Amino acid sequence: QVQLVESGGGLVQAGDSLRLSCAASGRTFSMSTMAWFRQAPGKEREFVAAIRWSGGRTDYADSVKGRFTISRDSAKNTVYLQMNSLQAEDTAVYYCAADTGWGIATVSNRYNYWGQGTQVTVSS
Repeated sequence: QVQLVESGGGLVQAGDSLRLSCAASGRTFSMSTMAWFRQAPGKEREFVAAIRWSGGRTDYADSVKGRFTISRDSAKNTVYLQMNSLQAEDTAVYYCAADTGWGIATVSNRYNYWGQGTQVTVSS
């Protein structure tokens, strides 16, 4: 099993920055990809960004390209999401997820493990 704990959410104004963290514990050696998804009220959970644990290859949703950056610290088993130029549309609960399969998946049902989520609210 892998346990994921997110932190760093909060209330910010449009144009501000925020950094989310996701600390992994347990059978972390089985993780191949870690990702961030988000879910706004009344909407489906959507892919935000992902990173391969080995090699560091990344992928982003078009809506966040150029504004968000995903990174990892292997020594700390932690993945980060740096969010810049935040917009009201970025308001959502952000979830960290871990996959044990091949490639970088952008669909939520590929991910085996999930954190509890952290709220990000951007006021306009």
